[in-house]
Formats: sequence, structure tokens, C-alpha cells
Amino acid sequence: MRLFSTVDRSTVLKARHSRALEAGQAIYQAGGDGMAWRVRHGVVRLDTPTAKGETAFASLAIAGDILGCETMLFGCYTFTASALTHCELAPWPEGEPATAGESLLESLAIAQRRAADVVALRGGQAVDRVIGLIRLLTDGAGKVVLPTRQDIADITNLRFETISRIIKSLERAHVLAPLKIEGVHATRSFSVDFAPLAG
Repeated sequence: MRLFSTVDRSTVLKARHSRALEAGQAIYQAGGDGMAWRVRHGVVRLDTPTAKGETAFASLAIAGDILGCETMLFGCYTFTASALTHCELAPWPEGEPATAGESLLESLAIAQRRAADVVALRGGQAVDRVIGLIRLLTDGAGKVVLPTRQDIADITNLRFETISRIIKSLERAHVLAPLKIEGVHATRSFSVDFAPLAG
């Protein structure tokens, strides 16, 4: 039994260059061939094909995560990937020096933790799910660019209307403060302050 892909990697490697994608842009389709990518910036949505020929939310990838490493074993992508926010992707692993923490095993361990984070976002109180997603996506400077309300609803397994209500309440509580970021819709970018939640 052959364990590794028989796809001609030379044709895939010719196209190895970094990619910048806007929110909503497709990255790859389940079943397609291609290569692995590291998310340098942004948030990626992963969907899985259903028996009815549709797709359903499966997971997220954020900065530092690797996408599509299954192509190295199986020759094709398992999930359909699309950018939830502006994303920058870099080829992985060729073309960049290996640094500490970038081994495939460590990357797979990170992906497993991310899957556990995503599972936690789909149960419990509605507001806690949304706050959990915001915590996951907030950068070190306390800023967040949220996915669309519909994507947040899919990720948290909540209704669109519930998401809109919760985000408005977080703004009133000063957890979220609108922030102008060029190229990002005004209803999606915020500075974040979790201190009001401690009270």
C-alpha cells in the first residue's frame, strides 16, 4: 500500500510563491491537488464536503497554522479553504529556513489544539462562544478583524441574529470598540478590552 502521494510535485512546486487573499476569496477546493501553506496573517475557514454535495464548517486556521499538509500524503486537499479576513499565505515547508517549532509534528499538534478550540466554540452559552472566538482571533496588540456575521454564526453554531445582538452588546459594554482599518468593513474591525468582562 502506497502511503505517500504520487502527484507530480514538480508541477506544484513551480507555482510556489506567497499569496495574499481578500476576505471571501477561495484558497483551494476539497479533492483538488496542490501544496501546503503556512498562514502568515489572517483567518482561514475550512469546510468539509457533505453527502448532499454541499459544504459544512469544519475548522479554522489562524496565523502560524499550516494548511493542506495532507496533500503530501494523499495527493489532494481534504477540506475546502477560504479566507475569512485578509490573509497572507507562504509556501510550506520549501523556500524558508526551518526554525524551532516549525516541524510537521509540532504543526499537527497545534492543529489538534485548534480543533479543540473550535469544538469549544460550538457549545455552552451563546455569549461565551462569541467571546471565545474573539479571544482566539485577537492579535497581540488587542485588535481583531472579525469574520462576517454569517461566518461567526457557522463557526459558533448560532443564529445570525444572535451574533448581531451579542456583538452590539459587547460594543455597549466597551469590550469591542470600532476601529478603522483600511480595506476592512467598519462593522468588522475592533480594538478589544476584556477587562469589563471581569467585573
